[in-house]
Amino acid sequence: MQAKNIVIAVLALVLLGSVGYLLLNSGDNVVIVESEPKEDMIPVEPDNGIGDGAEALDEVMVAERGDESVIGTSVDGNPVTAYHFGNGETEILLIGGIHGGYSWNTAVLGYELVDYFDANLGLIPDDITVTVIPVMNPDGLKTTVGTVGRFNSADALAVNETTRIDGRFNENTVDLNRNFDCEWKETGTWKNQSVSGGSAPFSEPEAAAIRDYVNTNNPAAAVVWFSSEGKVYPSACGTNPSGQSVELAATFATAAGYTAEAEFDAYAITGDMVNWFADQNIAAISVLLTDHKNSEMDKNLAGVKAVLKAYSK
Repeated sequence: MQAKNIVIAVLALVLLGSVGYLLLNSGDNVVIVESEPKEDMIPVEPDNGIGDGAEALDEVMVAERGDESVIGTSVDGNPVTAYHFGNGETEILLIGGIHGGYSWNTAVLGYELVDYFDANLGLIPDDITVTVIPVMNPDGLKTTVGTVGRFNSADALAVNETTRIDGRFNENTVDLNRNFDCEWKETGTWKNQSVSGGSAPFSEPEAAAIRDYVNTNNPAAAVVWFSSEGKVYPSACGTNPSGQSVELAATFATAAGYTAEAEFDAYAITGDMVNWFADQNIAAISVLLTDHKNSEMDKNLAGVKAVLKAYSK
């Protein structure tokens, strides 16, 4: 019993000594206690300075996209690139190359417009932003001219007709201008032949990229180039063309020296991109260059300038 009491006394002295040591050094030491997080604890996100306003978020998104942005990729993984000029709230969208190498002159025009605005930023009204997508179908362009970007017109002119027509479609052999959600059909028509409209609206990544860009940025108007006829058509999806699209077509055609038509009726068009714009309440026109060889830059630049002036407050 006596030995047991001695052991207890020794343990008590050790414990008291440890407590005293901790009390004496409490001013110089930090004790970190780790514990399991409680299930009902919610992590707090750091304040990024944006706040809850959607408008502030939109401003950040516009600032981050810079002068050039990749809005998506093709079936074959090639970039669909957009070039942005100006900082105004009203955005005008200009698109070429939806039919890739088949209408390669629309891609040439797109790059010419990029170069023009890059050298003449001061001519864009303060309340306008211009976005140019020179090549919406990079896979189709590569099929015809061997590249997904800039190329020499001489190389395209040297291509045979079969190769040029093959370049109309993307890597899935889908006609991208039959893949939008406006009166879409799996099998569409081009002239006197059937073409694929894809497995569903926006089944193709190139079309989905345009859809997502439009939904995010809400442009006020769109001008889309095709070839060849030398005419301008307003957009409509299942109804008569909207007044704003008719006015846009007249504005562009008058300045460019093209003929403005009421509607395209040569054959039925399903899944058309420009008509889909109309379904989104966005004024849009199809501009058909006169032939498959020339960009007609001067004429189309005059048309674009007239559109910018019309949409500037």
